[in-house]
Amino acid sequence: MATKQARLVLASASPRRKELLAQAGYAFEVEVAEVDESLRAGEAAGDYVLRLAKEKAQVVLARLADPERDANPTHRDTTAMDDAPIPGAGLIVLGADTTVVCNGEILAKPENAADAMRMLRMLSGRVHEVLTGVAVATRTGTASDIETTSVTFLEIAEEELARYCATAEPFDKAGAYGIQGYAARWIPRIDGCYFNVMGLPIARSVRLIEAALASTFDQPGSRSLQAAASCVRR
Repeated sequence: MATKQARLVLASASPRRKELLAQAGYAFEVEVAEVDESLRAGEAAGDYVLRLAKEKAQVVLARLADPERDANPTHRDTTAMDDAPIPGAGLIVLGADTTVVCNGEILAKPENAADAMRMLRMLSGRVHEVLTGVAVATRTGTASDIETTSVTFLEIAEEELARYCATAEPFDKAGAYGIQGYAARWIPRIDGCYFNVMGLPIARSVRLIEAALASTFDQPGSRSLQAAASCVRR
């Protein structure tokens, strides 16, 4: 399903998000969004992922709206486009951010093996939540939403944790694990969207993209993106 009139851009370097968005049937480009992902004092997990998702989408939208920057796409990855033309000036930028919350603590990407071990010891034998903020930015505005999934972990032996944290797998993932990787053996059940735990809730993302398409190509003076997104969610 190519976006015939729009130019869809994924504001993420994550190979998992790229894979999931392609799985949803879209032709798109990839632009890396460079934003400060530091947690603000007193910021709740849901506010944190929504803020970062919106910032990523808005930063890339602003970058591509600059004709000089657009003519020299040094950071663009077009391998996900499958040669599908995406004509027109209708920019739709999708941003997302995922974090893990356990016992009230936000677990972002681990800094090193010791940090990964600390996170996984906390998750071992417990239920935690994975939150993903998703945002779509266009010239008519920004709409966002959030997905939450509860994940149950089995107890993990210390020796197994040490072996796992000696690999590269934990270090680019919130909470130091990916449900699609080795850590799947520790997860007997989830409650919610599986793709959310991977980093991009597909159904929720599709609803926002379709709302952006409706808003972008409606007649002048019609619904804003936020209004279109509200209608699609009903």
